[in-house]
Amino acid sequence: MKKLFVILSLLLAGCHAEASGGSFPVRLNSIGFLPGTSKKATIIQKCSGFELKRATDDEKVFSGEVTGPFHQEDVNQDAWVADFSAFADTGSYYLEVPGVGRSVTFRISDDVFRFPYVTTMRAFYLWRCGTAVEGDFNGQHFAHAACHLDDGYCDYLDGKGVIRKGTKGWHDAGDYGKYTVNAGITMGTLFLAWEQFRPTLEKATLGLPETAPGFPEYLEELKWETDWLLTMQYPDGSGRVSHKLTRTNFAGFVRPEDDKGKRYFTEWSSTATADFVAAMAMAARNFQPYDAAYAKTCLDAAEKSYAFLKKHPEMKPFEQGDFTTGAYKGKSDKDERLWAAVELWETTGNKNYLEDFEKSAPSFTPRIDSDWDWQNVKNLAMFTYALSKREGRNPKLAATIQQAILANADLLVEKGKQDIYGRPLGSRYYWGCNGTVARQAVNLQVANAISPNRAYTNTVVSIVDHLLGRNVYDRSYITGLGYQPPMHPHDRNSGSDNIEQPWPGYLVGGGRTATDWQDKQSDYTTNEIAINWQAALVYALAGLVDQH
Repeated sequence: MKKLFVILSLLLAGCHAEASGGSFPVRLNSIGFLPGTSKKATIIQKCSGFELKRATDDEKVFSGEVTGPFHQEDVNQDAWVADFSAFADTGSYYLEVPGVGRSVTFRISDDVFRFPYVTTMRAFYLWRCGTAVEGDFNGQHFAHAACHLDDGYCDYLDGKGVIRKGTKGWHDAGDYGKYTVNAGITMGTLFLAWEQFRPTLEKATLGLPETAPGFPEYLEELKWETDWLLTMQYPDGSGRVSHKLTRTNFAGFVRPEDDKGKRYFTEWSSTATADFVAAMAMAARNFQPYDAAYAKTCLDAAEKSYAFLKKHPEMKPFEQGDFTTGAYKGKSDKDERLWAAVELWETTGNKNYLEDFEKSAPSFTPRIDSDWDWQNVKNLAMFTYALSKREGRNPKLAATIQQAILANADLLVEKGKQDIYGRPLGSRYYWGCNGTVARQAVNLQVANAISPNRAYTNTVVSIVDHLLGRNVYDRSYITGLGYQPPMHPHDRNSGSDNIEQPWPGYLVGGGRTATDWQDKQSDYTTNEIAINWQAALVYALAGLVDQH
């Protein structure tokens, strides 16, 4: 598989070689398109029509008129849109706009998103902590030695100088810390992708080392994170869960194996404990066919922590104290508790968990959010309830939530149409907003599962288009993929290995305004990577891998 991975990476990198080094007025997904879904480009110079040409012989195969102009304030641009969705022949092509110029070369193929999916999912393997990792991509060998084998010290848990096992898991972002709350939404998103797109994901070869014999590769990777999460539960049997496992401050840009600072289990928080419950409940039901004993370990841990939360209904926030690493502090734990309850019900069928969810769910307004991340996991709870095949749901509540999901998806479709670059988040920008754009694919695919609608999947395509080049920068936001991808992410692996190319497959956070993204290592506010954003990207691509 490694050899195949190298060949494909070189092929995808080389197909845009003629376009390197500049910006094009014709902006589109620089990887390509599926034959039967939406195909659009944004043109930022006045024009009236376009031609689609075959890359091998420059033959015109399709033509059409553009729509526009459309003015968009946040980027201060007039734009015209070329729609060539009606063309479905496979091959390599480019768009030519008379009097304006051409686009990069792209493919139309049934498998056009398979390699991007594999690359972005393998990025989690390259994030592994507590072990050596290696991989070849685009002619480069990326590797680090086993790291952070002393995870972690218990000084903040009344065990000064005592080391307890806290190895495995993924480095959280551009730093080497491990955070329970962010792991929660990450695992929730990845498990949901497995539950929705399992036949596709089972067939996709990731080329991972065998660390969980008998598991499908996708779940094998999720088990690596689950193994670590289990160590975050207090060893005293209380059910409390440490908020994070990090140094007291961030490490510099050093190799992970050279990061020798002491790393500590922190005090517990109710948000971390509830996120842990939800992730462990999902792990239990998804791992059960492959390792029933391990699945029971996950479920027992989830139920223990949930019982603790029931006895302590008040929110217990995390206080940073001596720590300056990521805080992941939410303002409420009600959404995490809601999610914990419904995942335990979905796994066990226990009506007590169902009652907890149904008692709490009506208090959440709106039912579904378009803009959500680690600090608000309500959507994950609502999605599990809406998609459940279990008996016993309140029919009225289930219908209300399903209707809210569909209404939200309809809204996202319209917002995507109104944006000149097909961005359903519209004019909202902030730290990590590219992750939210990718995460809106979850809203849309859940809606599509409830009531299939081509507009929903086409809007997911529009999201992926945006992240792979149909944007104001005319650049891919994903390292190693597409036209002019990020070269200097805020990522300690990429910044400390003396290789010019960054580690491949990672989604950068994006601008805090419409035009202030900087491809600079120092700019963590716009150019960092993170597991929660990455999981959303993997989900978005997973839903497109087997579209025909």
